[in-house]
Amino acid sequence: MSQKHQLVRIYTLEGEAPIDDVLRFLHDEERVSGVTLIRAVAGYGDSGKLHTTALLSLSLQLPLIIEFFDTSERVAAVIPRLRERFELRHIVHWPVTVDAP
Repeated sequence: MSQKHQLVRIYTLEGEAPIDDVLRFLHDEERVSGVTLIRAVAGYGDSGKLHTTALLSLSLQLPLIIEFFDTSERVAAVIPRLRERFELRHIVHWPVTVDAP
């Protein structure tokens, strides 16, 4: 059976957001379906500054993506609480279809 959900991505950098606290919040308090933390090897945002794993790079601030999905109603409730509790600047979301047995 297909269900309508929202997929949410939070873009941040290592050390910029309290990742463990955000994950605990999503898991323990909000109990959203499916959370994944992705560590990128390179990326840049608004500043245009490239963050990379290159040996010559002194930056240990690699890009991170926290991704989760849930029903549209749950996502609409969770995002404002995420913004309220944590200083997360880049949150995007869009509709997805979850194919569940």
